[in-house]
Amino acid sequence: MNISDAAQDSGLPAKTIRYYEEIGLVHPGRLANGYRDYSDQDLHKLRFLQRSRGLGFSIEDCRTLLSLYEDHNRASADVRQIAKAHLDDIDRKIAELKSLQTTLRHLVHQCHGDDRPDCPIIEDLAGPSA
Repeated sequence: MNISDAAQDSGLPAKTIRYYEEIGLVHPGRLANGYRDYSDQDLHKLRFLQRSRGLGFSIEDCRTLLSLYEDHNRASADVRQIAKAHLDDIDRKIAELKSLQTTLRHLVHQCHGDDRPDCPIIEDLAGPSA
């Protein structure tokens, strides 16, 4: 299968597939003319990567998960540990975003939004006066 077919079947852009090959996540065969030849196994890996990246896993996490996927002697605890660390990171980011939301909501509520130059949003962004 050529790269455009692999892109269509995996849901990944051809540029991303080439990048995954460049960093060693996939290793398609080559035809006599030098063109890439993606096997069913390559396509399965690409779908695995597309789903993993869609869930926000880093490239290095994807590399580890792909390695664990291919290791039939893996311990599910190893997979769970990676997913749990990623989930903890997501929870931390959500908490940060909620804090930002609360602060910004308060500032927007405090701003009259009229023709006057007084603006609590600008004052807060400027910080304390010197």
